[in-house]
Amino acid sequence: MFKQFTENINGHQAYLLFSLGIFFLFFIVVTIMLIRMRKPHIKHMQDLPLTDNLTDIPECTQL
Repeated sequence: MFKQFTENINGHQAYLLFSLGIFFLFFIVVTIMLIRMRKPHIKHMQDLPLTDNLTDIPECTQL
């Protein structure tokens, strides 16, 4: 299936395939970052709009 796309690539079709590759790469990277995110960081970000002071920040600076 992909062989048909790559055999008959014109100038503007190369841009379409390149943008599709960037699109998938972006979402793969975001998914990996979300999977690797630590629970204290998620909890801190979840409670951030509700806290008034910044003194109760857990150790979540290192992802």
